[in-house]
Amino acid sequence: MGKPSISLQPSEGIVVQAAATIYAGYLTAGKVEDGSESDWIAKSIQAAIKIAQTTDENVQSDKEFM
Repeated sequence: MGKPSISLQPSEGIVVQAAATIYAGYLTAGKVEDGSESDWIAKSIQAAIKIAQTTDENVQSDKEFM
């Protein structure tokens, strides 16, 4: 079996990093029980997207000044 191939856009990679950090927090807090990993991963991704959207709405990037 070959290796899985994943190609993410830069913004997707940023959301993955944030979601992984959030998920790690849930793991550290002992919230993730065996068998519920997918639910907590989805929750982490949703939280990361919400953070990204809120940031985009409230912060003007350098390129937006041009």
